[in-house]
Amino acid sequence: MEQETRLTETRPASPGTQRPGGRTAKVRRAVLDATRDALAETGFHTLQMDRVAAEAGVGKTTVYRRWGSPVGLVTDLLHDMAEQSLPASDTGSLAGDLRANAALVRETLTDPRMGAVFRAIIAAASCDEECARALAGFYRTRLAEWAPVVVRGVERGEAPAGTDPTELLRAVSAPLYYRFAVTGEEVTPAVAERAVAAALAAARAGVFVDA
Repeated sequence: MEQETRLTETRPASPGTQRPGGRTAKVRRAVLDATRDALAETGFHTLQMDRVAAEAGVGKTTVYRRWGSPVGLVTDLLHDMAEQSLPASDTGSLAGDLRANAALVRETLTDPRMGAVFRAIIAAASCDEECARALAGFYRTRLAEWAPVVVRGVERGEAPAGTDPTELLRAVSAPLYYRFAVTGEEVTPAVAERAVAAALAAARAGVFVDA
């Protein structure tokens, strides 16, 4: 029998839904923290619902009812990461903002714990459509949050009118993710700076202007 002192949830909820506070929010926080820790330690393919429940101090039936599967856990974790992500920078220049973006990506990927979490999530997305959609949604949210830095840069004359913010931001982070997820090479500050310089040069040449 589950301990009465554990956090419990009395109503079913689909992954990604939450109430604004109270016990439901505490349950979700505990479970998602435990999910993140498990992903960092052992990866997606060994993610176990029972272990997450135990680590979170939540009844197993609650976790199975609300999240349904490891995929449901990862999906909701991605929603939470998007909700909790840091706001975009405003350094006063497009170059400075893009450097801040590249630094944030690099710091996340090279952090021992968060890097491991992202490796696990990418692995999950590669073999499950629901995870893939959630990961794509996470990046859409982040790109939308950073898009204003490009809009401001265009308004200041630092990039041509019609520059696509999403494509420019993708050009900054893509080389970092390539090294992280494909080649396994080190993602150094110099790599991040080179990615920014290349993206800026392409932007100024009109490469990202919508046809």
